[in-house]
Amino acid sequence: MAIVLVAVGHAWEPLRDGSRAVSALYMLVYAFHMPAFIVVAGYHSRGFDGSPERVGRLITGVVLPYVVFETAYTFFTRWTDGVPDRPVTLLEPLYLTWFLAALFVWRLTTPLWKLVRWPVPLALVVAMLATVSPSLGEDLDVQRVLQFLPYFVLGLVLRPEHFHLVRRRRVRILAVPVFAGALAVAYWAVPRVTPGWLYHRDSAQELSAPAWYGPVVTLVLFGCSLLLVACFLAWVPGRRTWFTTLGAATLYGYLLHGFVAQVSKYWGWYDPDWLYRPLGEVTVTLVAAAVVTALCTPPVRRVFRWAVEPRLPWAFKR
Repeated sequence: MAIVLVAVGHAWEPLRDGSRAVSALYMLVYAFHMPAFIVVAGYHSRGFDGSPERVGRLITGVVLPYVVFETAYTFFTRWTDGVPDRPVTLLEPLYLTWFLAALFVWRLTTPLWKLVRWPVPLALVVAMLATVSPSLGEDLDVQRVLQFLPYFVLGLVLRPEHFHLVRRRRVRILAVPVFAGALAVAYWAVPRVTPGWLYHRDSAQELSAPAWYGPVVTLVLFGCSLLLVACFLAWVPGRRTWFTTLGAATLYGYLLHGFVAQVSKYWGWYDPDWLYRPLGEVTVTLVAAAVVTALCTPPVRRVFRWAVEPRLPWAFKR
């Protein structure tokens, strides 16, 4: 469900200029969809202990896909963006490959966060300091690595009982007015607040704000995002459904849907005027959800397993 929101958010980007309602929905989704994705990634990284087996899986499941898709997106966007001389560089993640670079760093530091006494407050301090440090540069999209770090660390400290707490009927009911209120705030904020804060890829100074805005906004966004993530998880079914097994293949949907998003703009799929009316906006939403869902299915996994989940037993010692 989180990866569907990621794809829908990308599909809404070309529609924002003509609709304040779409812009509000976009801001609402961006306030929690990647935090939710990263919290879940942290939760499933709790077993990383730096052992040879875990490091080998980190290389085949994160590093190699990063190399493959960073290269693929570079060549693909040379065509779609009309930049024929765009260089292939592994130090500056292109488009959505930043998540793999960040996941690699986060997982490597997992033993450290499991060792310290107050991991989440410490990660928050790191994120706050990043927002006042424009000199960090762009290597490995370090701003996103550091600013999204608290959500990953939070996932590391969560336990199954925490997810059971938010799935209670009372929480599910309360999630309705919370999301309604958040949407109203987002609608108010559209002409007043830059969505750049939600991307977590720039310092305060780079967003033309005083330096002290960075730590304050980091804390405010962390609180708001966690509230929305809890409400989102409250609506996630606890039982097995037809899409439960697709959850194991979200990385396929994440890495592959970017090609569809890029080519849709290049081929002018957003040119028809009717797409910028309510019916068109609903259609774009449904198509994006259907496409990313299809990209998580077993046939797609079989075709692209070599790139997303390569198996290289010959490359590692027993």
